[in-house]
Amino acid sequence: MTGTIRSRSLRNWALSGASIALLTASVSGASAGAFGIREQSTEAQGVAFAGTASGSGGVSSMFWNPATVTMRPGWVTEQNLSLINLSGKITPEAGTNPAFSRLGDSGDIGQGAVVPAGATSYQLNDRLWIGIQTGAPFGLVTKPRDTWAGELYGRSNRIFTLAFNPVIGFKVNEWLSVAAGPNIEYFKLTLKQAQITSPVFNPANLPSSILKGDSWGVGFTAGALITPWAGTAFGVGYRSSVHHDISGSLTLPGAAAILSGPVVANLNTPEKITVGLTQAINPVTRINLGFEWDNWSRLKNVAIVPVGLLTPASALPLNYKDGYTYAIGAEYDWSPALTVRAGVAYEVSPIDFTNRSVRLPDADRVNVSVGASYRWNEKLTLNLAYSHFFVDKGRILTGAGRDYNVQNVVFAGVADSSADIVSVGFRYVFGEPVAAAPAPLVRKF
Repeated sequence: MTGTIRSRSLRNWALSGASIALLTASVSGASAGAFGIREQSTEAQGVAFAGTASGSGGVSSMFWNPATVTMRPGWVTEQNLSLINLSGKITPEAGTNPAFSRLGDSGDIGQGAVVPAGATSYQLNDRLWIGIQTGAPFGLVTKPRDTWAGELYGRSNRIFTLAFNPVIGFKVNEWLSVAAGPNIEYFKLTLKQAQITSPVFNPANLPSSILKGDSWGVGFTAGALITPWAGTAFGVGYRSSVHHDISGSLTLPGAAAILSGPVVANLNTPEKITVGLTQAINPVTRINLGFEWDNWSRLKNVAIVPVGLLTPASALPLNYKDGYTYAIGAEYDWSPALTVRAGVAYEVSPIDFTNRSVRLPDADRVNVSVGASYRWNEKLTLNLAYSHFFVDKGRILTGAGRDYNVQNVVFAGVADSSADIVSVGFRYVFGEPVAAAPAPLVRKF
C-alpha cells in the first residue's frame, strides 16, 4: 500500500506540507472569488452588488467607493449582519492514490458563518464629510471529514479578518465628490491537515499538523462620485493591496515534532477597482450596473520561511488569475415606505483547474439576489436580502507536476458547491439633516 508513495526527507515534506497549509488557508473562498467576502451591505446584496460604487449599498457603499460618504446629509449609521451558508462536497475520482481513495469523499466542507459589517457617515459642513466602514473583507470556515481521500491537502480551515476604514469625503461641487482614507486590516488563521509521520502508516489514522498565524496590515481606499444631473450617479472606487507579514507557529506530530516552531510568510491581498452606475428610469424605478476587478494575479509564488533561516524552505505557487464580476440590478419603490429590489451577477473566478486546491475548490459562479427595505419611520429603515450562488463544478488534481504536491500523493476529484446568504440590517438617522451643499457660483470673465 505504501509502495506507491515516494519517500522524501522528513524535513522537506514537513515544511512543504506546512507551506501548503499556510497559504491555501490564507486564500479560502467565500461568497466572492478566491477568499473574498462581499457581504458588506444588505441593500447592495439585494441587487447582487450592482451599482455599489454609485451608492446602491447606502452608507455601506463606502466599502467599494468612499466618495459615497457624501450622498447622505447629517449623521447616518448602517449595520448589517449576514449568514453565509456554504454547502460543498469534494468527491475523489479515478487516479487518486489507492492508499487514500478508499477513504471516500470530503463530506460537506461548508460551515455556516455570521459576518457583521457597518458604516457611519457624519456631515461636518456643506462640503465635508467623515465616515468609517468596518467589516470582514476576507475569510471563511471550511471543514471536510478528518479522514478522507484528500486529507493530506486539507482537514480544516478557519480564517478571520477585520478591517477598519475611516474616510474623509469632500463635495467639490454639485456634481463631483471625492474621498480617501486608510484601511487597517487584521488577519488570522488556524488550520489543520493530515501528516505522514513514518514510512509505514495507516491513511485512516494519520495525525494532524496545526498551523496558526496572524498579522496587521495597512492600505488605503479612494474614490470619486459623479452626479451630472438628477437621477444619475456614476462612481469609481479603489481599495489598495494590504501587505501582511504573517507570523505563526507550526506544530508537527511524531518524529517531525523537532521541526515545530515559528514560521513567517509575506502575503499581499489583491487590489480592487469597482465601477458603478445608477440610473433612475422614473420617479420610483432605478437600474444599477456594476463591474469589479480584483487583482488576484499578484499572488504568484509565496515563500514560507522558518524563523531563524535566511532562505525560504519552500514556496507555494498560487498562480491566481484576475477576478472579474459583472452585475445588473433594479429597485422599485412599491410605496413611500417599501422598496423592493433584485439583481443577478456573474463572477469569473481567479481559480480554475490549473490552480484549484481542496482547501479552495472555487469556480465561476452566478449570484441571484432579492431584497427589500422598509421605512419604519423618518429615522429608521429596515433592510433584508437573500442570495443564492450557483457555482460551477470544479475538477481538482494534485501530485507530481502539479502546483499542489505533498510527497507525490495524487488526489483527483471534483468539487460541487453552492451557497445561500441571508442578510439583515438597518439604517438610522441621528438628529436633523444638515442642508445639502449649494450649487457652485457661475462666473463670467
